[in-house]
Amino acid sequence: MQLSEYPEFIHRMKFYAFHRFNTLVKKGKYSFEGLPKIYCIGILAKDIFSEIADYHNIATLRNEKNELIDDQLTFITLELAKFKKKSNDIHSDLDKLIYTMKNLHKAKSPKQYPQFWNEEWLDVAIKELDTKKLTPEQRFAYEMTISKNAVILKNEEKKIKAAEEKAKIIAEKNLKTESVKKAIQRAKLTIQEIAEDNDVTIDFVLDIQNQLSGNGK
Repeated sequence: MQLSEYPEFIHRMKFYAFHRFNTLVKKGKYSFEGLPKIYCIGILAKDIFSEIADYHNIATLRNEKNELIDDQLTFITLELAKFKKKSNDIHSDLDKLIYTMKNLHKAKSPKQYPQFWNEEWLDVAIKELDTKKLTPEQRFAYEMTISKNAVILKNEEKKIKAAEEKAKIIAEKNLKTESVKKAIQRAKLTIQEIAEDNDVTIDFVLDIQNQLSGNGK
């Protein structure tokens, strides 16, 4: 499971699946016969496949004609951010489960429960998640997990924001650099005028001028 952004999550899934595969092979004294199937399931709050619209994907080894080569390793991904269905649009058991995973924490009273939450298999799962029935020790462990995930998510958001800010600064600097270069090459303004027009320092303009002179431009 992954709460924060993790574009390379599929590689993490492969790492776990192949590690399990190698373990099974070694246990069989490096025999590839009779190996059990391995299912690697990734449940993500965010998107990892920007070019795939489906929120639920099952991947096996196939050729360019989509013919099955091997299904001993199966990768299953669920991207909750792509799941937009309302309770009235839910029909399959899979969608019922996904809807529950994404919306259970938002429901404050039984009046907000969709009708399918009364189905036995989901009712059992929901009762298992009822924090009111937790012992003090279980509640503490639950709250510690929630707190840890919140900290991880917050830190990831900070990293993403910092990276975006850095990219923005670099982009702005590149634009100013190109603008200053053009102004220098036109040779119609003074160094100070170029600096003022582009909201940069005189040293910034002089550095670019030196670079252009050094490159013979």
